[in-house]
Amino acid sequence: MAERPALDLVVLDFETTGLAPDRGDRAIEVGAVRLRQGQVVDRFQGLMNPGFAVSGFIESFTGISNAMLADAPPCGRVMSDFADFLGDDNLVAHNAAFDRRFLDAELAALGRPYAGDFVCSLLVARRFYQQAPNHKLGTLVHYKGLAHDGVFHRALADAEMTASLWRTMVAEMQQQSGVRSLRFADLKRFSQTPKAKAQAFLGALANA
Repeated sequence: MAERPALDLVVLDFETTGLAPDRGDRAIEVGAVRLRQGQVVDRFQGLMNPGFAVSGFIESFTGISNAMLADAPPCGRVMSDFADFLGDDNLVAHNAAFDRRFLDAELAALGRPYAGDFVCSLLVARRFYQQAPNHKLGTLVHYKGLAHDGVFHRALADAEMTASLWRTMVAEMQQQSGVRSLRFADLKRFSQTPKAKAQAFLGALANA
């Protein structure tokens, strides 16, 4: 997995009932795009019924109402289809620790493992765009002048924007480092590099 290109993977996003799957929170929507050589070649989107009503805050924050969820299939059915969609691709999410917790919890409930590794686009952005006002997805989309439809906090829209940000970061890192094709492993290591050493890391890639 580590040797795969940084632009061949699945970018995903969850909307959820809260922050903690270990306290009973569930996914209510998943969205994802599959990239091949940086191009979107497939998409996945699914609302899912968590089995209980979501709070007014979550309805307002996401735009996903209890009425919408009442007609949605249960989490297990959607997540089983999503596990099939993932295959063995590597994964990217913005604030990936959050999305990974829900992916792990929902797939563990089904006994469905997944093979790919995660990289967090937020951690990469913190190191590469150190002058950005902050590293929220919406802020970075505006900071880089990326096209968007104004929809935030819906899973597929956020996955699409994260994919656009990811492609931009990888392209700029390749240009800066002189490396024609960065690997997933390069971005993983970069995301774990101290911010003060980020530029030195890119310089070392050029000489590797």
